[in-house]
Amino acid sequence: MSQIKSVCVYCGSSTISDPIFDAPTELLGQSLAKAGITLVYGGGNPGLMGKVANSCMVSGGKVIGITPDVILEQEARHEGVTELHVVPNMHTRKQMMAEKSDAFVVMPGGFGTLDETFEMLTWKYLGLHNKPIIIANINGYWSPLLDLMNHMAKKKFVRAEHMKTFAVAEDVPSVMRILENEEYCDIPVQTDKM
Repeated sequence: MSQIKSVCVYCGSSTISDPIFDAPTELLGQSLAKAGITLVYGGGNPGLMGKVANSCMVSGGKVIGITPDVILEQEARHEGVTELHVVPNMHTRKQMMAEKSDAFVVMPGGFGTLDETFEMLTWKYLGLHNKPIIIANINGYWSPLLDLMNHMAKKKFVRAEHMKTFAVAEDVPSVMRILENEEYCDIPVQTDKM
């Protein structure tokens, strides 16, 4: 039985992104709710962020949004979530999202999604946490990134063992199976550092 009680989902807030990612994102929100897993996310209402939050709540799930003041001018926050934390800056947001989550799922997104993802990957290989990180390669969205990461490993800028700090799932059912089976914890964690 999985010990995952909360999952941080990183995803885009763009309102003009390809709609091919809408249904899988909504399915993720529904699946987390049905599994009794709390969604932790960036607190926004537009784009995939709003879709994952809304679908989770409509399915009876709990949603924790964490947003910094600075984003309020660019992105509407979601006032209808279970908990909404407005924090002073992006660093506090990322730290709180990490602390409130037992795992991380990376859905399609932009620069912000990459920033959050690579911070968690770096923290993991530094031993600051040992939580699962799942890159959801929905419709091949992250394939170019995965190719780049493999190139970085081939050129020895990324160690082979660091390529084992995350899992890749091609669809939402695979994400949920990985969360349920917990097949990812292979890096020693130094809990006093986080």
